[in-house]
Formats: sequence, C-alpha cells, structure tokens
Amino acid sequence: MEVNNPDYTILIVDDVDANVLLLKLLISKAGYKTMTAFNGRDALDAVEKQKPDLILLDIMMPIMDGHEVAKKLKERPEYADIPIIFLSALNSTEDIVQGFRFGAADYVSKPF
Repeated sequence: MEVNNPDYTILIVDDVDANVLLLKLLISKAGYKTMTAFNGRDALDAVEKQKPDLILLDIMMPIMDGHEVAKKLKERPEYADIPIIFLSALNSTEDIVQGFRFGAADYVSKPF
C-alpha cells in the first residue's frame, strides 16, 4: 500500500506555542496537512469542522485537558476511530497507563 502524505491531516493540540510550531514544521515538511488547536475545547471544535486522520494531543492544558478531550472523542462513534497520540511531560507509568485507558494509540514523552 502506498501512502500519499498530502491525503492525511494531523491535528496538533498543545497550549505551548513553541511546541505547536515545531510539530507543525516537522509534520508539514513530511508532506502532511496540519490543523492546530491550543486547548481542549478548540480541539473538539476543530474535529467537528474537519475530521483529522490523527491527533497529537497534549495532556496538561487549560480549559480542558487532553484526557477529557480523548474521552469525549471516544464516546462519539463518528470520532472514536481517530488515533490519538498523547504528548506529555507526564511520564510516570501511571500517567502512561491512564493515557491508554483514555484510548491513546501511543504516548510520547516530552521533550521529544
């Protein structure tokens, strides 16, 4: 199977501008389309406007944390199949296990 990167959109969700800019640069350079959100509420709004193929989701954010975002997405059948990769400075075994309980496909510890 051939993957055509421009056919895929990745939503980047993080409250730190520098993290969003870095990820957007790296992902765009690889040829993928990107969307961005700076908090959980905006992430849910972005998903409703255009369903992404993958979500890179920070956990510790104001307004709504990443765990709550993941839980809300996994409860909705139309979004439950979107893979979520948590990006977080929380890296204890308990934090990682909790991320997977909320439906994460993977977990990447910051700094990445």
